[in-house]
Amino acid sequence: MAGLIRNKQGIPSTLLTRCLNSPSSILTLPYYSTSKRSLRTLAYEEIQANPSKPYTHTAFILHGLLGSARNWRSFSRTLVSSLSDSPSEWRMVLVDLRNHGNSAEMEGLDPPHDLVNAAKDLGNLINSKGWESPDVVIGHSMGGKVALQFAKSCGNRDYGENVKLPKQLWVLDSVPGEVTSDNSDGEVEKVLQTLQSLPSTVPSRKWLVNHMLDLGFSKSLSEWIGTNLKKAGGEETWAFNLEGAVQMFHSYRELSYWSLLEHPPKGLEISIVRAEKSDRWDADVITRLESLASPEGDGSAGKISVHVLPSSGHWVHVDNPKGLLEIMAPKLKSLMP
Repeated sequence: MAGLIRNKQGIPSTLLTRCLNSPSSILTLPYYSTSKRSLRTLAYEEIQANPSKPYTHTAFILHGLLGSARNWRSFSRTLVSSLSDSPSEWRMVLVDLRNHGNSAEMEGLDPPHDLVNAAKDLGNLINSKGWESPDVVIGHSMGGKVALQFAKSCGNRDYGENVKLPKQLWVLDSVPGEVTSDNSDGEVEKVLQTLQSLPSTVPSRKWLVNHMLDLGFSKSLSEWIGTNLKKAGGEETWAFNLEGAVQMFHSYRELSYWSLLEHPPKGLEISIVRAEKSDRWDADVITRLESLASPEGDGSAGKISVHVLPSSGHWVHVDNPKGLLEIMAPKLKSLMP
């Protein structure tokens, strides 16, 4: 059912800077008509600047670990508004990945809970709805690796002839290789272990925040973890499938997509956005990535572009949404109707 989704304000600016997905952007924007639907495949939301007009282009937006589609509502509204002066009519599809958001309650999203199946869910969604393939896939953090896996599988025709390679893939502050103990401080693991040690229901959000503070976590992180609760009778429970999310995190750590970046399929541009203040990027990874940035070429292969988002930590759409729009919007506008 079509409805209006309103911005939420007052999101803490300093949060866990590794893999957990960010809170909603704090931009103040006009409200756009959206629809929210739950399928046996995945839950998702749609945003268009002019819902009465048929769309010509589609972008999928994928959140990160322990996040949901709602984290990207504000930025998606801004992005679709910034594209309204182009000849194309854009639709943003904000997806709840398996074990997250409204997809956490979906039946039929069977194990293993890894990035391969998370990407396959996107293919199943496209096929089940009879949609054309998205022109653009945008993924943040863990969602960035899901986007890379989706492109890899599309190139292999794993989802059938109807699901084709996107024209653009955006990987937002997500290291494409394996995440080892050498380039991880273990903070995400500590958070997940703490959540696993708690009962499935807690007395209240206030109780959870205080408990996290007592364990030494920061106030901003503790309060954000508290936003991931939903009502369960007189108590609160998680708004995600914790065990499934933990399995997805392990898959995120283990999988590498360097081979895809080294040999991008023809017709695909992969844009990597690295946040200037993000602490996840080792010098050797940055050097390797920049060495793959390709000129226009002769069109026989895909293209890699690398962008640095200034004045931003890992939460790119919260820390510097204007700068992110300035990077992304011109490239999206370049896609012809």
